[in-house]
Amino acid sequence: MLSNPEARVQRIDAVGGPWPLHDAQSSRLVEQAALATSAPHTLMARAGEAVARLALALAPHAQHIQVWAGPGNNGGDGLVAARHLHVAGKSVHVVLLADPARLPADAALALADAQRAGVPIGPAPASAVRRADLVLDALLGLGTRRAPEGALGEAIAGINATSAPVLAVDLPSGLHPDSGMRLGTCAVRATATLALLTLKPGCFTGAGRDHAGDMWLARLGVAASDPSAWLCGPPPAAHRPHATHKGSCGDVAVVGGAAGMVGAAWLAARAALAAGAGRVYVGLLDATAPTFDPVRPELMARAAWWLSPAAVIATTTVVCGCGGGDAVREALPPLLSHAPRLVLDADALNAIAADDALAALVRRRAGRGQATLLTPHPLEAARLLGRNVAEVQAQRLDAAHALASALGATVLLKGSGSVIAEAGQRPRINSTGNAALATAGTGDVLAGWAAGLWAQSPGAPGHRIAAAAAWWHGRAADLWPGAAHAVPLRAADLVETLARRSAG
Repeated sequence: MLSNPEARVQRIDAVGGPWPLHDAQSSRLVEQAALATSAPHTLMARAGEAVARLALALAPHAQHIQVWAGPGNNGGDGLVAARHLHVAGKSVHVVLLADPARLPADAALALADAQRAGVPIGPAPASAVRRADLVLDALLGLGTRRAPEGALGEAIAGINATSAPVLAVDLPSGLHPDSGMRLGTCAVRATATLALLTLKPGCFTGAGRDHAGDMWLARLGVAASDPSAWLCGPPPAAHRPHATHKGSCGDVAVVGGAAGMVGAAWLAARAALAAGAGRVYVGLLDATAPTFDPVRPELMARAAWWLSPAAVIATTTVVCGCGGGDAVREALPPLLSHAPRLVLDADALNAIAADDALAALVRRRAGRGQATLLTPHPLEAARLLGRNVAEVQAQRLDAAHALASALGATVLLKGSGSVIAEAGQRPRINSTGNAALATAGTGDVLAGWAAGLWAQSPGAPGHRIAAAAAWWHGRAADLWPGAAHAVPLRAADLVETLARRSAG
């Protein structure tokens, strides 16, 4: 019982990896190649056993298990799992939302095997719904492209109404495998999802993380190559030689902080310092604001720093835009022209979106060997692309890639499952973070942290810096004690949490 080594499962978490991701098209190619070299029903047998194995591990004391099986091979995986759970002594009830005569061949065989084993299969009696200790979602799989309607839609709503834990097979039903968006008005909210053969990007970005829950993978004995994206793992451990001094750790300048928003610039500067930059300068756009941070007196204010000689700007990693308001427009041309490494955030992005001449300056930077990192949230990305937020969120990986290509920059598209894109690179999805970061100023901290890392490794490509910054930024929130109780993580506290966690 449940002894096939090809049905082993592994946990997917932020401290492992990096993990290869395959979109729907590449996942189908992996499946087709595996089917072509396997005996009939082999993959489904392994998949169903893997589902049963994980179900028993996640809910070992569950006695009443309800399996919702759909009309495709995803439903067949659920039927195989139901048979294994029935043999293991569990009280299993299968709700089959399909015409048995129209099932694919493997799923039809799985149904016949389940029936011979005596697995109850039929409508969902109210008693079965009320008594379920565990629910398996095997309704819709990789090939679904339409919003679930009718009985399928009602089934998803019923699954979401249960108080029992839910294990989704391959994908939460109703979730787009590539974008992480719901196909219709609802998708299954799973406690855990067992991906089969490949990990799908949609489970890690957009709404996907809320719907997929804890992620697991069963490779089914198949080696999947040529991923379409990567799920980030932890950055390599940093090492400083004993003879390191502040001058060898790079300089960062933060340009931002217009009237009423100077805190954003100081937060970015604190983050750059905490990340390890040797010296951090702050050029406030509000000339009347105080020029001293009593919490971090190490930070050095410099009036109109963006008007420094080109040779000075050319030796500095620059963050521009944090709390910049409209005033940031005048600072952008010299920074775009001379900064060798430039992190553009917030109002700097809005200014570029509204000014074709500034956008042209961004595009010219790559040709001069200057590196640019954009850190937009979805609305800022939409402005830069001339789209709306819904369009960006519906295709987060494509939107990030389009923006990176259009401006010749690295893009870190923020949000749940932040996306890192750069021309010539597979996109990356960040694996860390939670809703504790949904507070004012945490984006400024991310921009400053990225600049602090970059100043210490000036030759590192933008995508590597962006991935490391996003991972640490989210990891600090994951380890924040209040995250489990929905306590927001204030931006100033985030800086100190980052400093402690990255040092440890």
